[in-house]
Amino acid sequence: MERGDIEEAGEEEFPRLGGGKYRPVVAHDRAVVEMSSIDPGSSSSSSTLKKIKVVTPGEMAGAREGPRPEDGVNGHQKESKLELFGFDSLVNILGLKSMTGEQIPAPSSPRDGEDISITQGHPQPLKMGTMMGVFVPCLQNILGIIYYIRFTWIVGMAGIGQSLVLVLLCGLCTFLTTISLSAIATNGAMKGGGPYYLIGRALGPEVGISIGLCFFLGNAVAGALYVLGAVETFLKAFPAAGIFRETITKVNGTAVAESVQSPSSHDLQIYGIVVTILLCFIVFGGVKMINRVAPAFLLPVLLSIFCIFIGMFLAKTDDPDTGITGLRLKSFRDNWSSAYQMTNNAGIPDPLGGTYWSFNELVGLFFPAVTGIMAGSNRSASLKDTQRSIPVGTLAATLTTTLLYVISVLFFGAVATRDKLLTDRLLTATIAWPLPLIVHVGIILSTLGAALQSLTGAPRLLAAIANDDILPILNYFKVADTSEPHIATLFTALICIGCVVIGNLDLITPTVTMFYLLCYAGVNLSCFLLDLLDAPSWRPRWKYHHWSLSFVGASLCIVIMFLISWSFTIVAIALASLIYKYVGLKGKAGDWGDGFKSAYFQLALRSLRSLGADQVHPKNWYPIPLVFCRPWGHLPENVPCHPKLADFANCMKKKGRGMSIFVSILDGDYYECAEEAKEACKQLATYIEYKRCEGVAEIVVAPNMTEGFRGIIQTMGLGNLKPNIVVMRYPEIWRRENLTEIPSTFVGIINDCITANKGVVIIKGLEEWPNEYQRQYGTIDLYWIVRDGGLMLLLSQLLLTKESFESCKIQLFCIAEEDSDAEALKADVKKFLYDLRMQAEVIVVTMKSWDIRSEGNSKEDSLEAFDAAQRRISDYLGEIKSQGSTPRLANGKAMVVNEQQVEKFLYTMLKLNSTILSYSRMAAVVLVSLPPPPLNHPAYFYMEYMDLLVENVPRMLIVRGYHRDVVTLFT
Repeated sequence: MERGDIEEAGEEEFPRLGGGKYRPVVAHDRAVVEMSSIDPGSSSSSSTLKKIKVVTPGEMAGAREGPRPEDGVNGHQKESKLELFGFDSLVNILGLKSMTGEQIPAPSSPRDGEDISITQGHPQPLKMGTMMGVFVPCLQNILGIIYYIRFTWIVGMAGIGQSLVLVLLCGLCTFLTTISLSAIATNGAMKGGGPYYLIGRALGPEVGISIGLCFFLGNAVAGALYVLGAVETFLKAFPAAGIFRETITKVNGTAVAESVQSPSSHDLQIYGIVVTILLCFIVFGGVKMINRVAPAFLLPVLLSIFCIFIGMFLAKTDDPDTGITGLRLKSFRDNWSSAYQMTNNAGIPDPLGGTYWSFNELVGLFFPAVTGIMAGSNRSASLKDTQRSIPVGTLAATLTTTLLYVISVLFFGAVATRDKLLTDRLLTATIAWPLPLIVHVGIILSTLGAALQSLTGAPRLLAAIANDDILPILNYFKVADTSEPHIATLFTALICIGCVVIGNLDLITPTVTMFYLLCYAGVNLSCFLLDLLDAPSWRPRWKYHHWSLSFVGASLCIVIMFLISWSFTIVAIALASLIYKYVGLKGKAGDWGDGFKSAYFQLALRSLRSLGADQVHPKNWYPIPLVFCRPWGHLPENVPCHPKLADFANCMKKKGRGMSIFVSILDGDYYECAEEAKEACKQLATYIEYKRCEGVAEIVVAPNMTEGFRGIIQTMGLGNLKPNIVVMRYPEIWRRENLTEIPSTFVGIINDCITANKGVVIIKGLEEWPNEYQRQYGTIDLYWIVRDGGLMLLLSQLLLTKESFESCKIQLFCIAEEDSDAEALKADVKKFLYDLRMQAEVIVVTMKSWDIRSEGNSKEDSLEAFDAAQRRISDYLGEIKSQGSTPRLANGKAMVVNEQQVEKFLYTMLKLNSTILSYSRMAAVVLVSLPPPPLNHPAYFYMEYMDLLVENVPRMLIVRGYHRDVVTLFT
């Protein structure tokens, strides 16, 4: 079979789902008008609406290879070696340089799932190693303002002992996070977004965006932290530059009160706003220059730290300032214990101050001094070897700074008195050798460099979130791959200025701490989930990790959050939860292969095994309908399934719980129709999504409908998650369209369902089936003729749970024999329904011996249908006899026709139809038991019986159970 162009919803695409022998449904069919309004621009269906050229694998290989002059004779031999595979060599598939010299163009903007190829002739950007690419940026971001202007104060307040605990606690948190980060970062290539990219790809778009936006806020607020630190240092070093003066009196419990000068909060606000605006101009004007010069800011920092330690070794009593003792054991002992007390807004001890400091508050104040471990992962695109540089560089920076903090605690606690530690906020500058100016310059340059990093990193994080196109509200911050995120930078600057206006460093740092801890917890949870699931794709090069370490790291992050402030923790988690909920409601669907999908897979496997292969208890029974989409006739273009079938499938679920399997059969050879079946499956899945029906789509290629359905009914599903009810439309068009092949196919499907022990629901009047917005009134009438395990009763109760049928009432008609005790039967059925917690009006109908001829004109329509059915059956038998051969059934057995039995079946169907029309002509829907096809009767006869049963009934469900109870009396 030759395959050409598949045009948009053309005649050759999905009309084949109806079978090539059937003619289309009439144009005025109301049920199919609704589906034609599907927006073809949806993300899930866009790929199926394009023109697709389907070529053979050999044509694909030939189109890619093409003739090359340089191949010569040997070139043909090279191609012949790969001819059997029909594809390019492995190096071409991976997008690497072809060993044959072929150039493969690289995509300008690679996205997830695209190969990134290397194009010859274009210079590649210079890649950085572990030192300059990871270690230096992490060291620069970790060492900052807290160490210079708050660390000595923290040692004075908490004492040496608790300060060591504080440093080790925070250092352990970042160390465990670094291990988790190393594992995730070495499990594959990283793209822009840093921790957002890692968390999002591990925990899904919702979690990634919620934590990513919080981390963005943390970086933006951290910019204000660094700006305020630089301004405060500048005003301390040059008090004359202050516009306002503020004198704070220190109360030290002695007779003489000592006055301490501190910068005014108004000065901090004014200078902070000015510096932020200047930094923004620098960011807008020269971001590339900032990235090149930023590592150079580390040199003054290292020099200032070196000068601080030299100064501590050279310091003596009251030299260089009062309160300096030099490195003395007495000072070490005096400062070992804590001295938590009240302070004013400037941090000066004051019994009348408004802030009481404890260990928990100091954790929030100090934790920003250990952040910055993500700086290396943010530069992953610029690294030579990401999977080596990120773990080594980040861990080296973390251990180096932690060791520095531990040594500094010991030295700071031994070099000055506690009063000096608590009152001199710039003690590091006071003791620095040879001049305090070195530390002042180091603080200013390090904080300004860190602020520039925040003002350049935070906008890129926001732009990376926006570029993933999950949250439409962030579309304003989208940028091209090579463009600068100017709008995101302006937004970040506004947040930074707003925090600068607060003007209090000690109030800002806990906020930054919460957002950073939330991000670190996300990284640890990501590694914990991936490590615990241990999917085949989880193969990190960093081997020194374990799910228990990640769990401890995540738990430690949460504990530290609550230690700092339970109120701030609740606010941070609530903010992340609101963003998560908003992304779930407004965000676009995205599949990033996150760990939750793997967890769902593992959970599904365990649940499937726990269900076992035995029959499900009636209390746990759920309908799993196998919706047979193939209509008895063609549907219009772009309609892969009758639109009302999904509406009915939804009616079989209670509050949307359950699963439907939509199946269609494509006639033809599998090798020829495989690609066509894939496209058909995509369109059917789009239809299911459009109809908001929870289910899956399957397309089966088979020589004919009978063989295809027989394979489906045997193999579809796993364990106890196999479909238990087959749902299909009644073929009302078979006589109108003179489709003589339908009876045998229809009867074969019913027999296959009976053999496979599946329930059957056949819908007559499908075009009139209501959708969720069409409210029905009247009754739901059940003609309970045979025992079906309660399936018909359960279906009626499920219908009542839907808005369209909730105003209806149930009537149960029990068809009894002539000599039955009607009142006793009615009482038994009522008691049975009461025990089942079902409300229904019970009506007993006795089927007396009924001579059809005695009814006169009152049954004129029924008589005409009955006579017409008899006449058609006689004609059918006469045609078979005229052929001269022995008539045989579809299974090859000889057909034995008992005309008296045929007439009896016709009478039975006629009487039942007359009863239905007498009692249920105005019913919203009628449910009746499905009679099994009689043995040795042709399929044509059975269709005549069924046509007589459904005659003049506008909406009917013909139901057959499957030898087991689906309802139970017991709790």
